[in-house]
Amino acid sequence: MSRMVKGLFADAPDDNFYVKEFERRAVAPKDVDIDIKFSGICSSDIHTKRGEWGPTDFEVCPGHEIAGIVRAVGAEVTKFKVGDRVGVGCMVDSCRACDCCKVGEEQFCQQGMVPTYNGYYKYDHHPEKGNKTYGGYSTGIVVDEAFVLRIPDAIDLDKAAPLLCCGVTTFSPLRHFGLQKGQHFAVAGLGGLGHMALKFGVAMGAKVTVLSRGTSKREDALNLGAHDFVDVKDPEAMKSAAGSIDFILDTISAKHDLNAYLSLLKLDGKLIVVGLSPELLDVGVFSLVLGRKTVAGSLIGGIAETQEMLDFCAEHDIHPEIELVSADYVDEAYDRVHNADVHYRFVIDVEKTLK
Repeated sequence: MSRMVKGLFADAPDDNFYVKEFERRAVAPKDVDIDIKFSGICSSDIHTKRGEWGPTDFEVCPGHEIAGIVRAVGAEVTKFKVGDRVGVGCMVDSCRACDCCKVGEEQFCQQGMVPTYNGYYKYDHHPEKGNKTYGGYSTGIVVDEAFVLRIPDAIDLDKAAPLLCCGVTTFSPLRHFGLQKGQHFAVAGLGGLGHMALKFGVAMGAKVTVLSRGTSKREDALNLGAHDFVDVKDPEAMKSAAGSIDFILDTISAKHDLNAYLSLLKLDGKLIVVGLSPELLDVGVFSLVLGRKTVAGSLIGGIAETQEMLDFCAEHDIHPEIELVSADYVDEAYDRVHNADVHYRFVIDVEKTLK
């Protein structure tokens, strides 16, 4: 039997959110029905709602950093039971048959993964094929068990929510591109993504430097565990740091000069981009060939790797710095994120405030 839940919806880029009831599907044999307790506010939610990454299919209910408790499971579910602490990230389905899906890289599904919101179920194997997806700014969600994550007991649910996007987005490239203990690792940009990259780098045994415009975030960076800080607007600081870094994770979501960051890399250094700039970023060929440097990109992580990240966070006591907000504060929270006025992730207290 389907059930009615409440969600935060918007009908146009400039509209405020409003609360309405909507229907979640009946639990199919492989489904997990989740009572959502907390939902993180990701910058991509804001870009999507404001139509900044292309047309948004309104009405929209955002949210892909979801933490909650299992309320029911389908007859064929083997991974979860009622009462389990679980999460849902950026995707809720994929083709499950292509080369990427077969190796656990569902985010790169060659037929297209199904996003947690602002998308459509499109595969024959799914019980809701043809229907639109609605996200975690809601009191409940039903998801195939293959796309549900187990949240370890050591992680508070409110702090677990952002890990489902900003956590795995920064963890995955460090694993895939091989950050090593003792290497000099730099994080470009200290925001929601950057502060998690900093914590992961420290836990992996790297020397961690934060690269930021100006010095306003120096104290925060050092308090979060960074070993050094470089003001990229300071020519002397940049000159001093040139050729000293093994691996840079670029979390900046605005236009910036990649060549300046490439100048900081050692021989065979890597610059991995996870920030999504809406404008093209130029790379000079000499910046690459002089030093045999690599520029690459990374997108979230597969389901297995996301679980690995959650387990790593539990083992190393890693969690995002959050500000818990009510459902009626989301419009203001969006404005604050847009103005870089958040330290470092807003999380909606769904259970207590989405009425």
